[in-house]
Amino acid sequence: MAAKSITKSLMWILMGLLIIGLAGFGVTNLSGTQRAIGSVGDAEITVNDYFRGLQREIRAIEAETQEPMSFSRARQIGLTDQVLAQLINRAALDHETMQLGLSLGDEALARQILELRQFTGPDGEFNRDSYRFALDQAGLNEAEFEEDIRDETARSFVQAAVLAGVRMPESYLDVMTRYLGERRKVASALLDRSDLEVGVPVPTEAELEAYHAQNEDAFTRPEVKQITYAWLTPEMIIDTVELDEAALRDEYADRNSEFNQPERRLLERLIFPDTAAAEQAAVRLDSGTASFEDLVAARGLDLSDVDLGIRSEADLGAAGADVFAISAGEIAGPVDTDLGPALFRVNAVLDAQIVSFEQAEPMLRDALAGDRARRVIEAQVDSIDDLLAGGATLEDLTQETDMELGKIDWHSGVDIGIAAYDGFRRMARAVSGDDYPEVESLEDGGIFALRLDAVSPPMLRPLDEVREAVEAGWTDDQVVALLKERAEPLITRLKAGESYGQVGLTVDLEQQVTRQGFVENTPDQFIETVFAMEQGEARIVEGPGRIFVLQLQEIEDPDLDNPDLVQSREFLRDDAVNGLAQDLFQVLATDIRARAGIELDQSAINAVHSNFQ
Repeated sequence: MAAKSITKSLMWILMGLLIIGLAGFGVTNLSGTQRAIGSVGDAEITVNDYFRGLQREIRAIEAETQEPMSFSRARQIGLTDQVLAQLINRAALDHETMQLGLSLGDEALARQILELRQFTGPDGEFNRDSYRFALDQAGLNEAEFEEDIRDETARSFVQAAVLAGVRMPESYLDVMTRYLGERRKVASALLDRSDLEVGVPVPTEAELEAYHAQNEDAFTRPEVKQITYAWLTPEMIIDTVELDEAALRDEYADRNSEFNQPERRLLERLIFPDTAAAEQAAVRLDSGTASFEDLVAARGLDLSDVDLGIRSEADLGAAGADVFAISAGEIAGPVDTDLGPALFRVNAVLDAQIVSFEQAEPMLRDALAGDRARRVIEAQVDSIDDLLAGGATLEDLTQETDMELGKIDWHSGVDIGIAAYDGFRRMARAVSGDDYPEVESLEDGGIFALRLDAVSPPMLRPLDEVREAVEAGWTDDQVVALLKERAEPLITRLKAGESYGQVGLTVDLEQQVTRQGFVENTPDQFIETVFAMEQGEARIVEGPGRIFVLQLQEIEDPDLDNPDLVQSREFLRDDAVNGLAQDLFQVLATDIRARAGIELDQSAINAVHSNFQ
């Protein structure tokens, strides 16, 4: 049972990688005389596997950041090494499966594929056309995919042999659960400047100078990069974009379905093999002996399998009139469809939407002008790249293109102007004096190129520049010192058994906490201090210009039935098992690589890289 579970899990992972991950990216196979970029023992690392691995990772990052990624940037962040390491580990497992003679038989392979939902038709059964279409979208043929399934399953056998026995002792979980779940009841009184019985002295110049020198970290300016940049955004040229009414009306026509939509319904559709079965199901619904969910489950389906999404009456063909005659929450049918008799459930009704051209015109004008401005900028990228490659400076670009020149003293705290763009901040962090300007993208469709002119190391800001902050910090320290002086005798009395009221303090907080807890409006060290105390002990916790007088009132064992603690225990178990399993897998892969040997063809690797440049 365990082996079957592992294999099915890995099958789903592989499908996510091959079908979902690649389908949207236009996967390509490379042609040429070089078949492999290297090998581990008897297992090859093919050129296509390396190319597709790089393409997949680059596109995934682009999808996440919504920005294009150059291949030079991918190499800079180590993406090529990461993909190569993954393929080497995979090849190491392939070599081991060959040595052990592990393989998946034809019958088992067919059973695995037939169970995959990605290849089912509307009736919930395997559909060969769906199978071929999904593989075609992933850039694979049936033979390649089935070989990948065999290889992945064989690898899973080797991995399962190493990982299946990984267990964490209950004693480890017991200790960690007790540590995380221990409960402590704490009381606290807050004292601030208003509780002082004496005034706070005015600092002398010498005291401010001493405080400034003793707290350099608080008043030190971070490393600053002096950067010159040239940039161009759609906003800069949007006023130069000319739009006539004809273009706006064409855009309105193209987006007619966005502005004008008929009444629609959010639907679920359950198809039956014949009219008799559909009518029998309708009778069970009407009599109350079955719900729609019961009927779906009886067909071996989930609600996600019968979800039809949002549809108009026209989308449903002959069934439309019956479905649109009922309200939300009601069920129509049986009605005939191209796929057979069906029941339809209406989950929501979306009213018709009509937006006239005049109403949509401002939106259309902004969108169309912005889109045209972005296309104008995009059309200039190659020529600007050529200028930079030919030795043009950023200053030259402002003379020969629409780009504007700017300078910025940049550090991580600057986020205005061009520094408000993630793309600029990322490149500003990475740029060095050895880098040449290159055209990079901004999130709004703009472009920029930058040059590092100089770097100013971290520097202590002069006292006069930060005098107000220095005075505030010095005063807070004095307040804390005076409050502690007042509170220390009270701490002694609390430890001796007197109450907060008896020592003249008001309890502002009385709360039970755990190590995972958080107490609002308290210093970061509040929880840590509570769990370093003995029962009955009292302590002072300092904050800026204030103190907290704490007393630990009670220590209780964890509530082992607490759902959050139960969940934390399972998380600890899974995390520890996964960490140990990963360590064991790395030991296995390292051992296989050492025994089998690794060979890499740098010329083949370079040839793959050239396809991205």
